[in-house]
Amino acid sequence: MIALAAVALVGLTGCDGPDPDNLETYYDDPVPTSSTAPAPTEAPVSPAKAAPATTAAPDPGVDAAQALLSDADVAGEGVQPGSGGAAGCLADGPSAGSRTATWRYAGGSVLSHRVVVFPDRSAARAVAENECAGKTVSVPVQPGIERQQAWCDGKTCTVLLAKGTLVSELTVSASTEARAVDAAKRLLPAMTAKLTAQP
Repeated sequence: MIALAAVALVGLTGCDGPDPDNLETYYDDPVPTSSTAPAPTEAPVSPAKAAPATTAAPDPGVDAAQALLSDADVAGEGVQPGSGGAAGCLADGPSAGSRTATWRYAGGSVLSHRVVVFPDRSAARAVAENECAGKTVSVPVQPGIERQQAWCDGKTCTVLLAKGTLVSELTVSASTEARAVDAAKRLLPAMTAKLTAQP
């Protein structure tokens, strides 16, 4: 009987089961067969707010260019595109916001048109404060124009039309003052239409 007990004891100690004195093997966590904890939910990420679009400052030259007479507008005068700056009397000279066009008559007379932008003040005020050399002449009043003035200095006549921030300046140098005034009067409707079409 003692022999059987000894064999049983040896058999028990020879088992490959976990060693009760080895805590690393005895207390191994069982591998979970399925996760019972709920999967973590991601908080909704709000889309990043787009930076406000920066609008470029409007180019004043765009309005000036659109108010400038074209070759088609002066075709009835029988002129050809010429060179040179405007010879008008408007005090403020060419700027980044001004546009100029020049044409020549077959007889040598010169027609020039310039549109000047006054972004920091009223165009009507600019015309009112401007004094051209020569005498004031009368031309038909144009609809939609805030201020207009016309002068002749010898055989050169200038007409100024103002609306908003734009001044439209037409200068005609002809063989006589009468011819210069007549040409200016013929072109006034086209100048007015171009100018009043601008914002």
